[in-house]
Amino acid sequence: MGTRRRAREAALQFLFQDDFLDQGRSTNAAELDERFGAFSLLYQVNKKARPYARALIGGIFDKLDDIDGAIRAHATNWRLERIAATDRNLLRVAIYELLFQDDVPAQVAINEAVEIAKRFGTQESPAFVNGVLDAVQQSRQ
Repeated sequence: MGTRRRAREAALQFLFQDDFLDQGRSTNAAELDERFGAFSLLYQVNKKARPYARALIGGIFDKLDDIDGAIRAHATNWRLERIAATDRNLLRVAIYELLFQDDVPAQVAINEAVEIAKRFGTQESPAFVNGVLDAVQQSRQ
């Protein structure tokens, strides 16, 4: 498994955990560094994967309104709050890469998300994630 895959998985796990914590948490860089550092030690996140995972998390929090707006627009018949936490946070990681990471090809972001959905999601997760991300990608063209 590559370093970026490990980073994406770590970002997904951090975001999933964060969903269940106090929603009033600050997202300033220093606090995120501290929270991610503690998370990385507790869950033994690969040291090489940490910088990219932290960059993903910071970027996702910075662009969360745009990312969640894309999910709302393209997850037809699904309210954001009703999407499974794993799928919702995996979509956030992938959409951040699709919309804001120039060094990640769209197909790579989508394929990685689908593969991670197979590992962490339900049986329906890969198809759902693929459908939403394909719709996001189509809207960009």
